[in-house]
Amino acid sequence: MKKGILYLVLVILFASCGSINNKPESYNLVIVETSDVHGAVFDFDFINNKSSQGSLSKVQTYLNNLRDTTNCILMDNGDILQGQPIVYYDNYENTNDIHICSKVMNYMKYDVATIGNHDIEAGHAVYDKINNEINFPWLAANAIDTESGEPYFKPYTIINKDGIKIAVFGLITPGIPKWLPEELWAGIEFEDMVVSAKKWVPEILKKENPDLLIGLFHAGFDYTYGNVDYDTPKNENASVIVAEQVPGFDVIFIGHDHYSWNEKITNVNGDEVIVLGPASSARQVVTANISFKLNAKNQYDKLIVGDIVNIKDYKADSLFDAKFKPEFKTIEEFVSRKVGDFKKSVFAQKAIYGPSEFMNLIHQIQLDMSNADISFAAPLSFNSTINEGPVYVRDMFKLYRFENFLYKLNLSGKEIDGYLEYSYANWFNTMSSENDHLLLFKKDSNGELEYSERYQSYALKTNYYNFDGASGINYTVDLRKPAGDKVEINSMSDGSVFSIDSMYSVAVNSYRGNGGGGHLVHGAGIPESELNQRRISSTEKDLRYYMMKWIEEQQVIDPQETYEWNVVPENWWLKAQAKDYKLLNKN
Repeated sequence: MKKGILYLVLVILFASCGSINNKPESYNLVIVETSDVHGAVFDFDFINNKSSQGSLSKVQTYLNNLRDTTNCILMDNGDILQGQPIVYYDNYENTNDIHICSKVMNYMKYDVATIGNHDIEAGHAVYDKINNEINFPWLAANAIDTESGEPYFKPYTIINKDGIKIAVFGLITPGIPKWLPEELWAGIEFEDMVVSAKKWVPEILKKENPDLLIGLFHAGFDYTYGNVDYDTPKNENASVIVAEQVPGFDVIFIGHDHYSWNEKITNVNGDEVIVLGPASSARQVVTANISFKLNAKNQYDKLIVGDIVNIKDYKADSLFDAKFKPEFKTIEEFVSRKVGDFKKSVFAQKAIYGPSEFMNLIHQIQLDMSNADISFAAPLSFNSTINEGPVYVRDMFKLYRFENFLYKLNLSGKEIDGYLEYSYANWFNTMSSENDHLLLFKKDSNGELEYSERYQSYALKTNYYNFDGASGINYTVDLRKPAGDKVEINSMSDGSVFSIDSMYSVAVNSYRGNGGGGHLVHGAGIPESELNQRRISSTEKDLRYYMMKWIEEQQVIDPQETYEWNVVPENWWLKAQAKDYKLLNKN
């Protein structure tokens, strides 16, 4: 009789709760990811002084509509602390108050986030402070505290939604030591993503037995980016490799590469894993719409549908804007401060095709600040223009996009020559006539130029921010010569002899100085392990800070038209650059 009553009680419990362990029989959940927001908090671009296509304020409107009808988890995938002046201001100017990103992300009720390389770029003082301010876990299982041997940030977190147990596992791109000064990540070692995932995922599955396992990886989709391959250790963009090699994930959210992704990957067990990633600057979010249905084994069958949501069509949330109106006004005043006057306009895109006033100005500042013999630099923006007349703080973000430090290195004449050969081999085409292209474009298997839907133009083989030119030396680039033999250094810029055997001091940004782009390692032939030994000095703050100070001291800037390098044959160069300009500016 007692057994019968017990059985009846269990039947009632199962009917009311869906199972004896309180799992719902069916459940619907939407997981939303933002990534690479880059300071796009408000529906306003403080750099260009105009409204923006994406913002967290617009994302808030999307979330309000979603949360009214749907169970929702909100995640961020890193690189929020760099980009717009509003985050720069709280990173370096207003360091005592709660950071704007902490305020906003707590207000939006983020459930979890993974830290990105540009968040590390802000330095320990910034990201350690934010990690104590936010109301959600910041993840990165492969960022290892060198003292304890344990993850510096949380490796994973568990989210319970109405009886559904969800594990979120975070990874960060391990390429940071190649891009950032060690001072910014001191005490942290960045482990290979695949190694870390193979270590942690079995432990999570065994210990937590989650109903859903999510990967939240600040790393891109294309593992061949940067001329590497599937087996390259510490691959910058190993998300797909993890999806293939490490079973257990239901869905993996990615970032870092600023592309939109909604792809299915088959892992080593033959299971499908959806990989999702949004475009940058809060112009998109990606969602995983998941339907759970309990089966006879008391486990969930899951139907997962990925979607890419364009945010530009949403209006900014009025309550969000009202809440953070004081912060908005503060940044308006900050970016509107005048720092000097320009006697003529400068154009970043001109630097893609050859010598330019835009790059001459950057070289001049780098040489003045470092007292180096030679300066290397590339344009960090494609279409930025700083107009003749008054120049404001906002214009400094057009002149210099990233928070790099300035290094002074010791390089031999031979290494300088190798550095430049490497740069121009990845920048200029080898021309056989005036009808060829000046620039190296991507080509498909048929030899045709590849069109980029993302940029609405034809795609370059190498990103323009790796197109390093030099100042302090006079040199010629011959378009007829093959890669590796295009550059002839004629003299120092003052006319004195340049010697292959002599040592020179060279100004470069910290991204390049730590091996970014490969110019020093593959071009100059310096082993990565020796780069730090070549460093003579480094600035204490980011280069943009010193640029502002330099312009304030000069007051009136007359960007120079004199060029220390030239391109031959000149008539080929002029005709080809006009043709390629049209390909890169179809709209």
